[in-house]
Amino acid sequence: MRFDHVSYACEPDGLAATTERIASALGIEAVKGGVHPRFGTRNMIFPLTDHHYLEVVEVLAHPASDKAPFGQAVRARSEAGGGWMGWCVEVDDLAPFEERLGRNAVPGNRKFPDGRELTWQQIGIKGLIADPQVPYMLRWDEGTEDLHPSKAYEATAKLIGLTIAGSSARVADWLGTPVDALLDDVKVAWTAPNGTPGIMSVRFETPNGIVEL
Repeated sequence: MRFDHVSYACEPDGLAATTERIASALGIEAVKGGVHPRFGTRNMIFPLTDHHYLEVVEVLAHPASDKAPFGQAVRARSEAGGGWMGWCVEVDDLAPFEERLGRNAVPGNRKFPDGRELTWQQIGIKGLIADPQVPYMLRWDEGTEDLHPSKAYEATAKLIGLTIAGSSARVADWLGTPVDALLDDVKVAWTAPNGTPGIMSVRFETPNGIVEL
């Protein structure tokens, strides 16, 4: 199990404008992530070092976005003004989480312009909706290693820290493992454990210096 990425729901002026603001702040370029047809969303990607990335996500006017929990989560966050929606960890085996949560993981996919397809399985979005401090879990399908979003180009920015309103004990209970062991060199500051939970900010080491969004 390891930290994989953070998700930012686009602000009221849309995906392009939100992505441009983040790109300007970080001093790096975004790449088109594409449409997630099963979720009714699309994204832009900022590759980061250490096999991490930042995605900016927008909900589409598509029936899937009303049915899929991921689409629901993006819509709700964007309608609230946009901002940090959640974080994700990669796991080798989703079965323990499926058993504990009492439901099956759902497939995700997006196609590249050259016809290649990135596919994965994920679970835990309903938990994130109910308690935004907890991450959702993802397993990339075999044979997709070279398509991981962090490899879109040689990254020059590094995710170095998160500030999360919540409790490390709650997240450890959700994941079944100590959070410190999971995050390695990503430092987490836990604050306001009794307030509204969720990611408050993310810190990056970038060509523009240390940037906090």
